[in-house]
Amino acid sequence: MPPKRDLEVPHFLGRHVLAEFWECSNVDNPATVQTAMVAAAKVAGATVLNANLHHFGEGMGVTGVLILAESHMSIHSWPEYGYAAIDVFVCGKADPHKAIDSLRHAFSPKREVITEHTRGDQFHG
Repeated sequence: MPPKRDLEVPHFLGRHVLAEFWECSNVDNPATVQTAMVAAAKVAGATVLNANLHHFGEGMGVTGVLILAESHMSIHSWPEYGYAAIDVFVCGKADPHKAIDSLRHAFSPKREVITEHTRGDQFHG
């Protein structure tokens, strides 16, 4: 059994926000997507450790992940459908909704669906 620490135990360990952006723009260029993702992480109060993005070719989408000290952010885009699926999973004091707000500004979706899940929830396990 690990030793007890004098820390306030949170109700959950992390917040995982999923965003579906429809009729969005700027999701076909990996440099633009990476810039937007890194800026969103910083706005959220997260620390970017690494970024890895892949572009599927002219007019095609981008898949990418940012490894954060607080967890991760990812994107999968289909510009031919004007769609992007985005995950922001953070722990600690980082705010995933600030990241989503920043990405909303960068990608200008006309429609969106946002859901949030608590991870490591100690009361609803």
